[in-house]
Amino acid sequence: MKVLVSFFNRIMQRYLPDPFLFVIILTFAVFGLGLIFTDNGPYQMVQHWGNGFWGLLVFSMQMVLVLVTGHVLASSQIFKKGLGALASTAKSPGQAIIIVTVVSMIASLINWGFGLVIGALFAKELAKKVKNVDYRLLIASAYGGFIVWHGGISGSIPLTIATPGHFSEEMIGVIATDQTIFAGFNLFIVLALFLILPFVNRFMMPSKEETIVVDSALLQDDVQAATLEKGAMTPAERLENSRIISLLIGLFGLVFLFYYFASNGFKLNLDIVNFLFLFLGILFHGTPKQFLEAVVNAVKGASGIIVQFPFYAGIMGMMTTSGLAAVMSEGFVSISNEFTFHFFAFLSAGLVNFFVPSGGGQWAVQAPVMLEAAKAMDVSIPKTAMAVAWGDAWTNLIQPFWALPALAIAGLKAKDIMGYCVLTLLVSGAVISLGLLFF
Repeated sequence: MKVLVSFFNRIMQRYLPDPFLFVIILTFAVFGLGLIFTDNGPYQMVQHWGNGFWGLLVFSMQMVLVLVTGHVLASSQIFKKGLGALASTAKSPGQAIIIVTVVSMIASLINWGFGLVIGALFAKELAKKVKNVDYRLLIASAYGGFIVWHGGISGSIPLTIATPGHFSEEMIGVIATDQTIFAGFNLFIVLALFLILPFVNRFMMPSKEETIVVDSALLQDDVQAATLEKGAMTPAERLENSRIISLLIGLFGLVFLFYYFASNGFKLNLDIVNFLFLFLGILFHGTPKQFLEAVVNAVKGASGIIVQFPFYAGIMGMMTTSGLAAVMSEGFVSISNEFTFHFFAFLSAGLVNFFVPSGGGQWAVQAPVMLEAAKAMDVSIPKTAMAVAWGDAWTNLIQPFWALPALAIAGLKAKDIMGYCVLTLLVSGAVISLGLLFF
């Protein structure tokens, strides 16, 4: 295991470029593939790219807020103490790796955005508490827990087909979550990953000579409490340091959350997670001034998301409008039979996910091909949808797109964790494949 990890780490450190260069390379790759495998010319491919370039603006802002609000919440004293108390339960590096994996997986099952942020924040706290734990592996383990999100209650594909009026309803009807999220094959995959991945991460621990430990002082937040004396404050400064203002606007947010959960049940989406993080951050920091100082500190890590997500939207534009995503899907379908269909659906989704890193967007592209093939072969439609969902979640492990928030929180580069993630990819891919083939 250590030999494999060392090998993958060396490869990633040497050959994996910065995520921005990675997305540029993907852009050129999709452009070339579109010319080869579709009837689109160079000018048309550039048109598809430009027309799609701003297609993820809403999602980009949501991801920036996931990072900023999560970071702000974590820098509050109340949250620090909570995470610190949980981190104190780990007494050794091995325990720290196992705990962060389990916590990240549980949080990701509840909501993918929640798991993505909480896992990274908890890993940072563990790095402060546990001596001689490899910081890269901690963050990689936290990010690896993200693998289960599409098999949980925030999975976009199973929730889409369970919603009346979805775009493929005429073909497959409305499919309840007891046939997807809570089906036997999906529960097997989730349970197996929970039992296996924490120990896989534990066994990836490098030797003492190769362990990279970060000084806990470097992991501290830069937010400082206001130190102005009350007597020296101007009226404006009194407002900036008013706990009453933070309390009142915080209560506004909590009242709305109470209304939302009372009306919809415990139904989390990205907007509600961000809303929750934002208003808890306002309350926990006590004053508007301290809250804004925390925001300024948190925004520093959002540059990668702001710059790179439009390029991924451009790639999605080329993949979907040119028909290249459908060509890839049809290629896997053509070599499938009744037994292997869901396995190849999983692999095709994993490949398409490199270029269309959005669960909902990917399903819109692949659903027409996969559902028609599933009906023709008379295989399970719900299982087909979940095979695509798991493929989408699977290759996120080595796709820097989704790692950007976690990397920004951790202060690491993609190549620092991707060597570990490759091994997690191989193990989880085997588990998911077995679940789709034999259950």
